[in-house]
Amino acid sequence: MYPRLYFGHPVNAYDTELEKSLLKTISDIFPQWHIENPNQKHHADGYKHYVDSGQRGMEYYYREVLPECHGGIFLPFRDGKFGAGVFGEAKFLADRKCPTWQITAAGIISKLDLRADLALSVAETKSYIRTLTGETKPY
Repeated sequence: MYPRLYFGHPVNAYDTELEKSLLKTISDIFPQWHIENPNQKHHADGYKHYVDSGQRGMEYYYREVLPECHGGIFLPFRDGKFGAGVFGEAKFLADRKCPTWQITAAGIISKLDLRADLALSVAETKSYIRTLTGETKPY
């Protein structure tokens, strides 16, 4: 059984050519890992179930997904900042002493830098992802 490598990335990168390209790069660099992509229907369903039961949706990832992963690779925004959720996921795995990396939009992989000044607040993250009218911004 392959170890699981969680691919944390902003939701505005979901279902894009960038996501496809990065998944290929990650698979090529980490061929002995199973890539756990949160952009899958069963994860969206799990998140929704948590919300519908009165819990924070992100708890789904912290309780059910990330504990089953053995490492992680994380995509910051283009300015190098990490969304609140992505940063939290990365910190969760790093705190468990799992290997962690970051990947840029250009596909460059390096060891993850979890400096607090690189983490956006939830409000800041939303401003990177959505317009004032709620439309998704391009990554």
